[in-house]
Amino acid sequence: MKDVGDQIICAVSSTPKVFDGINLVYGAAIGFMAYLFGEHWSLFAGFLLLNVIDWISGTMKARKKNTSSSEEGAKGAVKKVWQWVVIAIAFYVSHTFGELGEVVGLPLSFTALFGWLVLAMYLVNEIRSILENLVEMGVDVPHFLITGLDITKKLMEAKADKELPEEEESTGKEE
Repeated sequence: MKDVGDQIICAVSSTPKVFDGINLVYGAAIGFMAYLFGEHWSLFAGFLLLNVIDWISGTMKARKKNTSSSEEGAKGAVKKVWQWVVIAIAFYVSHTFGELGEVVGLPLSFTALFGWLVLAMYLVNEIRSILENLVEMGVDVPHFLITGLDITKKLMEAKADKELPEEEESTGKEE
């Protein structure tokens, strides 16, 4: 049986190996995300982190209010997955219709912002949801933060509306 000193030395000497493994996993994850999401990978990583925090804070809020249910938790997790699908579709539309516009000579450059605007709107919504969960759990959240997020959302919606081309009014008559 080893004495305490030997156990400490053994633990300390194996620590670098643990950190090497953690660094390897962390580096591989960052590398993969940079490959998948490009230079702005940190925005997507942040959104993923917010997804997790929102799900956890929602679960904690439900437990505090005694309304927790595994079915609702599963619905929340599935909803997060579908948000990622919508983001992927928005970026696909941005890329595809931008290229198609160039090929056929149509002014579709306004679609270039679709993916970024969808991601930005989801980021704002996730943060707002987390803050709402915290407020309902009794955490004091500065009001200016909630107001600032509302203003940010309105500015993004205005930007999206500004970028979209005006629709021509339909007279209902066939030409």
